[in-house]
Amino acid sequence: MFFSSPPWEEVTYWSLDLETGGLDTRHDAIVSVGMVPVRRGALQLGDAFESLIRHDGVSTVRPDAVAVHEVLPAEVNEAPKLSEVLVSVDARLAEGALLVHNAAIDVAFLQRAYAENGLRWRKPVVIDTVQLLFKLAKRRRFLEPDSVEEPNINLTAARAELGLPAYPAHNALMDAVATAELFLVLRHKLAARTLRNLR
Repeated sequence: MFFSSPPWEEVTYWSLDLETGGLDTRHDAIVSVGMVPVRRGALQLGDAFESLIRHDGVSTVRPDAVAVHEVLPAEVNEAPKLSEVLVSVDARLAEGALLVHNAAIDVAFLQRAYAENGLRWRKPVVIDTVQLLFKLAKRRRFLEPDSVEEPNINLTAARAELGLPAYPAHNALMDAVATAELFLVLRHKLAARTLRNLR
């Protein structure tokens, strides 16, 4: 399907965000996940998925990370284990592409989690809104050669610059929704017609 570069709206994009115990993709824990699909070119909030995650104590949760996402250790005591949540994540990724804001972080966390839990990483097509922001900036520089500004890749700031509303940050599902909305605006501004145009 992906090799023939289908029209962009024929692909399902699962927008995903992770809240983690820090930014060390080798050691820090995933504490929550949020996912929402974009199907037929529209955000499908009714099919959203979110879960807190109980970690095994091997991975770390740094105090400064708790201050950011406000997921307290006591809140995850009754949450499912990462292995259980990954089964739900994987079932959704089987449907189409993975959509993230800053793939270097989220994909690395996912790949490590899959490996540690004995799951095969299915190597989904990854669409990264950070890369789309750079594509848009490159297009602007071509049309306006005097423009040398690099794009602001902070999710909240990038949304604001494109006229999207501010949402509370560092909630996995809210950030997944924010990423999906940003994706739809960037797709329109780039006039991307196929999946290939979004990579």
